Amino acid sequence: MARRALILVEGHRSIGLLYVKAAQRLGLYPITLSADPTQHDYLTAEAIRVDTDNLDALIHECSRLRATYDIAGITGFSGLDESVYATVGELCRYFDLPGPNPASIERCYDKFTQRELLAEAGVPIPAYRLATNATDVENSAAEIGLPMIVKPAVGSGSSGVRLCRTLDELAEHSTFLLDGKHIWRSAPKILTEEFAQGPFYSANIMGNEVIAIGAADFGPPPHFVFHETIFPAPLTDDEYEHIADISLCCLQALGLSWGPTSIEFRWTKRGPVVIEVNPRLAGGASPRLVQLSYGVNLITEHIKLVIGEEWDLRRRHSNTAAVRHLIPDCDGTLDWIDGGDRAAAVPGIADVKFHIQPKTPIVRRGDYTDSLGYVIAASPSLSRTQDILQHAVDLIDWSITPF
Repeated sequence: MARRALILVEGHRSIGLLYVKAAQRLGLYPITLSADPTQHDYLTAEAIRVDTDNLDALIHECSRLRATYDIAGITGFSGLDESVYATVGELCRYFDLPGPNPASIERCYDKFTQRELLAEAGVPIPAYRLATNATDVENSAAEIGLPMIVKPAVGSGSSGVRLCRTLDELAEHSTFLLDGKHIWRSAPKILTEEFAQGPFYSANIMGNEVIAIGAADFGPPPHFVFHETIFPAPLTDDEYEHIADISLCCLQALGLSWGPTSIEFRWTKRGPVVIEVNPRLAGGASPRLVQLSYGVNLITEHIKLVIGEEWDLRRRHSNTAAVRHLIPDCDGTLDWIDGGDRAAAVPGIADVKFHIQPKTPIVRRGDYTDSLGYVIAASPSLSRTQDILQHAVDLIDWSITPF
């Protein structure tokens, strides 16, 4: 009998290894298809170099693998290019396997199109405009008002996202995005939008079911680098239901009903406002936090759906889990980072991870790549979890020599 394989298109620095391990626990052989397998340092199982932007090349490689393996399912990761997940949907359709609707994914990863569909459905969103040049951006500021958010219409991980509070900041960031410093994976299009102010929440969804809602805060503006995330968010029952109801409206407006979705909100003076709908599992520590909070392994259950098995989304317990990201305050060369073992030994600490090694250059970009690592804690109460987390973080230190 041929070995059952799970095809993973591309990788992910925070959840890629979790998918590999979950697949192995389910008796599957994970095979990664990547344009550059060396960029995913966790890969120890089979990895094959292939142009993942080329659907025909992926079909050819999967067809070749079918001669040796029983391909049980295909999934993948967006990284900074959401179109990868749309390609996954196309592959699943070609091989008659369960998968996301490619058209729905494409409607989401173009954030302007996403905004248009949400607005048409009456979903609360910030005021927004589309810009393709500096003049468009200036006109948007006149219509929406400052401060405002300026970001690529296609992208993820907060790459290229900035809060612009003055016309000078607006001009500077427009130049950065349009004059070659930002890496575009499609034609340059800028989304300008009202700065929705208020607490940040994220809903983690599987199918049509809201599994968990978390709360997060960020480092200092003008960027949006996650500092700390907590699950479950400290919400009243009515507040939870309000966010859950709007989440389901988003799914309907965008044609999403299969697999994982992550929706980001700001709770403003007019209530929850949708910042972004991501038609995929959240990256970072969110899947781990959901598992620690409720006992639901979103990655395992996603793989079950991918291979056509019945998932189990029942909550098994109720704890509070939180992550603190380790963010440097300057650019330079990392001389050393220490204290990880001491932090990991603190009772209640679930995980400590450093993303980079000493002697690595650090250039902050104002996105998810700024993090040196993270610490995760869990306990039965919010206050206890925060105390554990702070104690562990205090045991970690590092030194950076500025450039």
